[in-house]
Amino acid sequence: MDQQREHILDIRDLRVQYHTDTGLVKAVEGLNLSLARGETLGLVGETGAGKTTTALAIMQLIASPPGRIAGGSIFFEGEDMLAKSEEEKRHIRGGKIAMIFQDPMTSLNPVLSVQEQIAEMIRLHQKVTDKEALEKARDMLGLVGLRPERGPDYPHQFSGGMKQRVVIAIALACSPRLLIADEPTTALDVTIQAQILELMQQLKQHFNTATILISHDLGVVAQLCDSVAIMYAGRILEKADAKSLYANPQHPYTQGLFNSIPDMTKNVTRLNTIAGLPPDPTELPPGCCFAPRCAHASGACSEGSPRMVEYKPGHFVACSRMNGNGGGALGPAEERGQAHG
Repeated sequence: MDQQREHILDIRDLRVQYHTDTGLVKAVEGLNLSLARGETLGLVGETGAGKTTTALAIMQLIASPPGRIAGGSIFFEGEDMLAKSEEEKRHIRGGKIAMIFQDPMTSLNPVLSVQEQIAEMIRLHQKVTDKEALEKARDMLGLVGLRPERGPDYPHQFSGGMKQRVVIAIALACSPRLLIADEPTTALDVTIQAQILELMQQLKQHFNTATILISHDLGVVAQLCDSVAIMYAGRILEKADAKSLYANPQHPYTQGLFNSIPDMTKNVTRLNTIAGLPPDPTELPPGCCFAPRCAHASGACSEGSPRMVEYKPGHFVACSRMNGNGGGALGPAEERGQAHG
């Protein structure tokens, strides 16, 4: 949605479904998203919003069965990912698109040294000798703040934070153009989280890699991201640059998220919450997926999915109020607390 920079990633009307014993799960439904070169995008939403599924779809790692990409398009560097062969996809994964998964404990092979695991990625995607791959692997360890001489060690000899640094080294070993980080600090304690976030900031500047940071932590997103997309029930409800979205969130769901954050300057006995629960992905409501929980919902909200409207330059909102059905945007005059009932 930034028209000034070339998009490295364009997703249009993406639909991802899973066939389960309880019915058809619509994990991602009509998702639209774009990412500019060098941009860091925060993808924010509750558990089950479809964030990880979106990442796996970009990586072409949706397990089939039970999952499948049911529709839409994913263009990476102008090329249709869905039209590529498995061999072409394998060449892109790790080489041009890399992913940092949630849990570093399960992302590493316990029977291979860490330098061998980094070198393996390098050999897969670059024409180098074994010696050159190992040398670059040790260089990558130094780049992520680990002593290169630790290269021959095995994952069990590292702490959680060190393992995450190794995972980051593997992801960046081939200088990917797009990095997807799925909750990269979830399994780490607060002190180590801060170190990993600082490291990611430094590496972003070093490699100028476009990044999608998947998180439910609005503080982490504010620290790392240029822009933010709010995801709910498989759809993007609001997208803007981080400063604009944090200063003036427009969608009732986004306002509810911000309003539920504890304010350390206020003495309150009860935190604000968003009324209700996210919808069952096997039975999504008609129209706006957030309408059953929204205090501002009108009849128009159930008539069709609201289209994304540019509220201000670069600030997009998918809400019927923006579409001219039921009033204007939720402005400063309206109490944000109403957004969550």
